[in-house]
Amino acid sequence: MYKKLLGAAAMTLALVGCDKGNDAKPMNDFTFQGAYEPGSYEDFKQNAGDRVFFALASSRLSSAAKADLNKQVDWLNKYPNTIFTVEGHADERGTSEYNLALGDRRAHSVRKHILASGVSKSRISTVSFGKERPDVMGHNEAAWGKNRRAVTVIH
Repeated sequence: MYKKLLGAAAMTLALVGCDKGNDAKPMNDFTFQGAYEPGSYEDFKQNAGDRVFFALASSRLSSAAKADLNKQVDWLNKYPNTIFTVEGHADERGTSEYNLALGDRRAHSVRKHILASGVSKSRISTVSFGKERPDVMGHNEAAWGKNRRAVTVIH
């Protein structure tokens, strides 16, 4: 008897939990599976991309990185009140001091490109994490290539 009651209660709770009611958001040009709001960090990541990658020991922006940053600039211009930080990162090789300096140069390269595109400097800050926050764990070129990056984070 109790098993049937518990089963019925569990089924009811499961169905209630699935009910979206009037809170469900329709799909539109600014949402990806209805998961985020226009102008949010998720919107930025999906529609503009939030990172660019660098060659080994380099802070020079490649043509691909510049194209990716131009998408970010377009999005940032669409939402002119958005404040953001550019994080500079490095792979695990090299000393902490070297990688903090390299991450700083990478963040400032991105900052310089964004500012040259007309975004106000009052909206942007930079920080370097060096090798302290890897995006991908591993001791090979595939992992290192993903960790040599700058990430634009919307606040």
